[in-house]
Amino acid sequence: MAFTHASGRHRRPRRIPRRGAKAVGIAGLTAAGVVGSLATPSMAAGDQKPQAADESTQAPGGSRAVQAAGGSGSETGLTRAVGFGDSIADTVGDQARAQKAAAAEAKAEREAKRRAAAEKAEREREAREKAARAAERAKLNAYKAPVEDPSLSTPYQSSGGLWSSGSHTGVDFQAAEGTKVQSVAAGEVVEAGMDGSFGNNVVIKHRDGTYTQYGHLSSLSVSAGQSVTSGQQVGLAGSTGNTTGPHLHFEARSGPDYGTDMDPVAYLRKHGVDL
Repeated sequence: MAFTHASGRHRRPRRIPRRGAKAVGIAGLTAAGVVGSLATPSMAAGDQKPQAADESTQAPGGSRAVQAAGGSGSETGLTRAVGFGDSIADTVGDQARAQKAAAAEAKAEREAKRRAAAEKAEREREAREKAARAAERAKLNAYKAPVEDPSLSTPYQSSGGLWSSGSHTGVDFQAAEGTKVQSVAAGEVVEAGMDGSFGNNVVIKHRDGTYTQYGHLSSLSVSAGQSVTSGQQVGLAGSTGNTTGPHLHFEARSGPDYGTDMDPVAYLRKHGVDL
């Protein structure tokens, strides 16, 4: 066998030029660094930071682009989330307080209206009661004619032999037997019964201190000591006593007894009775 080279000597493997190998290594590291930095974002939140092989191999804009997109990721996002949540909470709280204040104001307004309505109703009730009392007092104090649809037959102080004093001490009203005779005003009965020529008669003392008499009654409806109101029935007309027929003898007196008489027509007209 023939050898082309001397025995014991071998050729050295051919070396790759250093410059080319360096370039290939840098390229590989650069690619690995970029890919690693993009593929391992969790390292950004940890203690370690990815190292780029060469600043020139980073993406355009570098860390500035990342910061512009949100800075340090979770910290910026969390801050924004908390700030947004606080804003919502404040808004909800403000709305709740406003609603509470509005409800309180509405309640106060309703209460004020209720009190005003109650006070108005109370005033109206008091006014009605006052008016009713006034009407009752007016009714009690009002004077009436002693018979309905009064018609005079014999005037006051007429002269003649029919009267023991020589003149008529009252007036006569036309009244058929059994006609209702009523008190001309409120007062107290001081006499009720037979009284000579007056027959069955009633004498009433009134609140102003005057007296009225009702004579020749066929029957009595009240008794002495009894209180009467204006218009209350005291008896029925008749012809008892010294009389020529049924009628009502009516007198107005300054005292309870015979002889204290005064003009009955003037007396009634003074108290508003239309005769």
